[in-house]
Amino acid sequence: MAEAEKRKRVLVVGGGTAGWMTAAGLASLLGQHLDITLVESEAIGIVGVGEATLPHLRHFNRTIGLDEMDVMAATRATVKLGIEFVNWGRVGDRYIHPFGDYGVASDGVGFHHFWRRGMEHAGDIGHYSLPVAMAAAGKFAPPSDDPRSIRSSYRWAYQFDATTYAPYLRRHAEARGVRRIEGEVIRAVRDEMGDVAAIHLRSGEEIQADLFVDCSGFRGLLIEDCLHTGYEDWTHWLPCDRAVAAPCRHAGPLLPYTRATARDAGWQWRIPLQHRTGNGYVYSSAHTDDDTAHEQLTQSLEGELLADPRVLRFVTGKRRQLWNRNVVAVGLAGGFLEPLESTSIYLIQQGITYLVEMLSAGPTPDVVRNEYNRMMDLEFERIRDFLVLHYHATERDDTEFWNDMRTLRIPTSLREKMDLFRERGRVQAYDHGLFLEASWLAVYLGQRVVPQNYDQRADEPPQGALHQQFDQMKTFIAQAVGNMPTHQAWIDQNCPAIVENAA
Repeated sequence: MAEAEKRKRVLVVGGGTAGWMTAAGLASLLGQHLDITLVESEAIGIVGVGEATLPHLRHFNRTIGLDEMDVMAATRATVKLGIEFVNWGRVGDRYIHPFGDYGVASDGVGFHHFWRRGMEHAGDIGHYSLPVAMAAAGKFAPPSDDPRSIRSSYRWAYQFDATTYAPYLRRHAEARGVRRIEGEVIRAVRDEMGDVAAIHLRSGEEIQADLFVDCSGFRGLLIEDCLHTGYEDWTHWLPCDRAVAAPCRHAGPLLPYTRATARDAGWQWRIPLQHRTGNGYVYSSAHTDDDTAHEQLTQSLEGELLADPRVLRFVTGKRRQLWNRNVVAVGLAGGFLEPLESTSIYLIQQGITYLVEMLSAGPTPDVVRNEYNRMMDLEFERIRDFLVLHYHATERDDTEFWNDMRTLRIPTSLREKMDLFRERGRVQAYDHGLFLEASWLAVYLGQRVVPQNYDQRADEPPQGALHQQFDQMKTFIAQAVGNMPTHQAWIDQNCPAIVENAA
């Protein structure tokens, strides 16, 4: 009994992906030290439109003990090798941001410097990316564990039905001792020190805890309604503030990538799952209206509409503190960055990861909360800059929206990155943050931001030898792709969707 009393009481407020990822993560990694309860109301819907993920989620699933093929079957998942961007630099342009490298570095000099030197012969840098070639061919095979193999040069992620992922995690979490309470939270009360002491449900029940994790969505029931933490509004940099979303039937082959197509006042996603295609138009309400966005989305669908479109409203930005007093905000309660690069679930995962690293049995000192907030601030700010890059690095002036984004006064941190790349072809490195060199290269070069100069060491190989290396690399990639099964065949063999209520 004494041991049980020492366990820190953690209350997760809200379910959905954020809530159940938090509960499952904490229970799997710190369950022996924590008493975890999750409260949610079935009467409150979830956003549930984010269906494309990043490779990091695969690591999270493995870490907490999930079987990958079982997860994919249960969530009707497909493979994601990257994101195809259409009409972003100019109307008619297209490129893929892959989960993998371009070419091979030589003696510490990045491949893109050699490419820049010989780009007239080399052509599109995407020719030197295995995941780009796989995506274009609709092929997939898991990466090799042999670092000498070209098949070790990429990673992959899921495209899945987000509404099925949370129930899957719930079963996993409850099997590890998480207690779920059905109920609607109507208010929270604070103690004499200003911390949250308890929440009250509509049923009249009071639930006390030592640490509260706010997964209540945009509202921020604890972090904002109770603690009045404040919000950093980034709409002046990322003006898209609405989305209309709708699923449709498949048309054509099952593709292993997400597509983001630039539209008049924003962009449209296309995410192929095993049983349907997810679609949505993310747009700026200052540049178009809901009816126009609705019409443009429905008229562009590739197959039969499967559900009525629904409109979501949001404000891009983040809480001023994601850990305030004894409340940690995870998911939409902590902030929102539009789904252009599929970062929402990643930010949930990072919030959980840093929380696991910093939790202790006793009270949390300010220095720990400050470090958590510093790390999460870096995550948000670096993703923000990467998203702004997509909009700002354009030559489009054909609509008011794109002209505004092209002439946008961007964050100083992004301006420095772009200036450095334009001048020397150097991607500014950092220790913490999501998108690394290959990702920045994909968007820079895909949207016509080409460096004026390159690393002089790239001049060392004779021109003929350099051109031969380019040609050989393309041949190796073509051979590797040619030996792979189609994406559909791999899915059918390894993780076909679980059909409910089958006869």
